[in-house]
Amino acid sequence: MNTDAFDPIAQAALTAPAADPSVTPAVADANGESPDAAPSDGPAGVLTPDLVKLALRKVKDPELNLNIVDLGLIYDIRVEGNDVQIDMSLTSPACPSGPELMGDAEKAIKALDGVGATSVNLVWSPMWSPERIEPRVRAYLGF
Repeated sequence: MNTDAFDPIAQAALTAPAADPSVTPAVADANGESPDAAPSDGPAGVLTPDLVKLALRKVKDPELNLNIVDLGLIYDIRVEGNDVQIDMSLTSPACPSGPELMGDAEKAIKALDGVGATSVNLVWSPMWSPERIEPRVRAYLGF
């Protein structure tokens, strides 16, 4: 066996840059997204309603284990400069998780880079109904 022969795999290994041991590789979640990656629905540092909606998808109803966006609890998202206002509802006025959901929604918004003032408004008009649930989730739930 001739050891002086060209071996492209060995050559690539010799010429490839060494990995930086201080950098931890990103691990994708089940959706193929890096959990540490910031949503990028707009120019860097610019808040958009879609960016806020993406952050609100992390807030889950503790009883149903579904996010508040898919449940149809988010009625409106307004972004004015760095300030964010949302209108949201609950599945019922007696929802025991209401304060927790509203607090978690506010925390999720404030976790976004560059957010100024936040306002989470509880609204009852129109009343929430199962028809507001995202169609694919509604089908999953059997509605």
